Amino acid sequence: MTRAYIAQQTVTDYGYVFSDTKLTATLAITTDTSLTVPGTAPRFKAVMKCEPAGQVWVALNEAAAVPAGAAFAASGSELLTENQMLCREVKAGDVIHFFSVTATTDVSVVLYALTTPN
Repeated sequence: MTRAYIAQQTVTDYGYVFSDTKLTATLAITTDTSLTVPGTAPRFKAVMKCEPAGQVWVALNEAAAVPAGAAFAASGSELLTENQMLCREVKAGDVIHFFSVTATTDVSVVLYALTTPN
């Protein structure tokens, strides 16, 4: 059973209860690594972190990629950096993709089920 997210919890990572759904991986350099969101709850808060000082690009339901050039362009990826938490709402069955240009970057994803209206 995945720990429920309570609507009054902030997205700062302070005050969260321990989740029973914690997933970790060490990313290989320049390799797309994906995670299919498990569970039966309709939605989840996915709290993502990385270590050590690396840059991880994160995308939902598509391959993550680094920026293509110096000009701004549409992208399906978001940047996750060390000492930063990224919290996004996902659904069971969604696939979160991770891509890093830094070798041996550790990533953790902690899921909280959304079973109450926010």
